[in-house]
Amino acid sequence: MKTIKAILVIVIALSGLEAIAQQEAQFTQYMDNTLFVNPAYAGSNGALNATAIHREQWVGIDGRPRSTTFSLHSPLKYESIGVGLTLVNDVIGPIQQTMVYGDFSYTLKFANSPGKLSFGVKGGINMLNSRTDQLGTTDANDPQFITNIQNQINPNFGGGIYYHAPSWFAGVSTPRILESDYGGSLTAKERRHYYVIGGAVFDLNHTWKLRPTTSIKITNGAPLSVDLSAAGIYNEKLWLGLTHRFGDSFGAFVQYQLTPQFKAGIAYDQTITKLASYNVGSYEVLLSYDFYWKDKGVKSPRYF
Repeated sequence: MKTIKAILVIVIALSGLEAIAQQEAQFTQYMDNTLFVNPAYAGSNGALNATAIHREQWVGIDGRPRSTTFSLHSPLKYESIGVGLTLVNDVIGPIQQTMVYGDFSYTLKFANSPGKLSFGVKGGINMLNSRTDQLGTTDANDPQFITNIQNQINPNFGGGIYYHAPSWFAGVSTPRILESDYGGSLTAKERRHYYVIGGAVFDLNHTWKLRPTTSIKITNGAPLSVDLSAAGIYNEKLWLGLTHRFGDSFGAFVQYQLTPQFKAGIAYDQTITKLASYNVGSYEVLLSYDFYWKDKGVKSPRYF
């Protein structure tokens, strides 16, 4: 197994000494993780949905990023209101970040249009733990690496707008507005992220559909991040997709609708940066389940 001893110095952006929490986790199957970035998505699929994604990034590198996210959301009996819960755990070497957020949305319906416009807010906490004293450094007494951060908690909040019709969707959001400092001898600062998402679904013939999507992330002090994906959907059950993150990676995913309620998926991507020589790619596993009430049943396939 190939290793990089100082992987944290390279990939967490400790350069500049202002970035332990600068970048949020990114997923190849990002379209199944919309609630993480946009609270207005809560309750949009008309059912109680539970989705979990686990990502192993840059397999083959010691201290590589590992990310797990779990979301739960549903419309209430008064269907214009949606609520949700988002849990995220990120581990990169001796640094761990845990997020717990609640989500709330309100949806406007239009008399002459099937589209719906939702507004959402989220609030919660970010907890950071770091054991940077475990890193091997050229200077054993470097003050930037000898002080740990233990259970440092910062509250935060965010908001978003999400419009969806039967065949397309679009949204803008900033899930964490506050740019909080974690303190310690190593400055750690949460950077504000802005997201723009969009996509559509097209009928190709009676068995195949095409679903192109995009996710754009804007962060002060970091390069623009643009994800593109295209998934072919066969017979409403099999999803075959390709993805590209500009300047970073290419990937693919396969998802299968095991039942009308239960979907499972796997994904793989490979970076095109210099780190490609030191790892065998990144992997994801996805599980998603819709709990439909008996009086409603499964209304139609869900593409977003």
